Amino acid sequence: MPNNFLIVILGPTAVGKTALAIEVAKAFGAEIISADSRQFFREMNIGTAKPTEAELKQVKHHFINSLSVTDDYNVGMFERDALNVLETIFLKNKIAVMAGGSGLYINAICSGFDPLPVADKELREEMSQVYRDVGIETLQARLKKLDPEYYNKVDIKNPHRLIRAIEVCIKTGKKYSELLSGGKEQRKFETIKIGLELGRAELYERINKRVDEMMQNGLLEEVKSLAEHKHRNSLHTVGYKELFDFIEGKTDRNRAVELIKQNTRNYAKRQMTWFRKDKTITWFDPAGKEKILPFIKDKINTKS
Repeated sequence: MPNNFLIVILGPTAVGKTALAIEVAKAFGAEIISADSRQFFREMNIGTAKPTEAELKQVKHHFINSLSVTDDYNVGMFERDALNVLETIFLKNKIAVMAGGSGLYINAICSGFDPLPVADKELREEMSQVYRDVGIETLQARLKKLDPEYYNKVDIKNPHRLIRAIEVCIKTGKKYSELLSGGKEQRKFETIKIGLELGRAELYERINKRVDEMMQNGLLEEVKSLAEHKHRNSLHTVGYKELFDFIEGKTDRNRAVELIKQNTRNYAKRQMTWFRKDKTITWFDPAGKEKILPFIKDKINTKS
């Protein structure tokens, strides 16, 4: 039985993962690995709801501000890098914490996935040209035909992920969702997954309030400062693409803000659809946080 434990704090955006992860990490003297793929990029701060400077000082975090938007990075690289970091952490402490809402990245660390083919530059460029010429709807339709299962859980507004999935389907003749099968790797640590969930109305209210606060805190200015990088995959994400459209005169400011709220709510719904399939997650209401630490301690004692 492994002597090391990875406590995973997961759930939809705006549910309160950051605060809980810090609380759990402090209780166990642990360090935190971020599994929020948008928080890796140091130029993207307001729109990704990163932990504040004060929060980052409370507990050591890994993979926050670790990359530039100009860097190429993917889930396979994250799996390699995060496992290396965990190996180092476990030399000092038998417990580590991971927090985030990117299900694919969490699964990569907890259970791995089958090796995927390397990028096919010709095919990728062909798909990218389709996106530039006729728009994202064509990519969405093609993926839906090739792999309806993955289509139903991927962020269908992210062209990079659509193109990668289509590329893999064409190159392997298999569904991308089949290749992303969990449980393929025997990890040298035990995983305890804690999910945070709220009722839909309360979660959506939190999301809407957070977007308003982001705008008040300077999200538009942050997006303007990144305009020259708008073509980068890291910026094809909610909160940035809508404001790029506003900057370019394709929509007005109020509409852009409403779209950020709507797209974030849709993203939260997709996150929960993904997580609900994982029966190893124990779910809690954020208001009942006092139950979580005893639960984790009991799990560790039982499995040690």
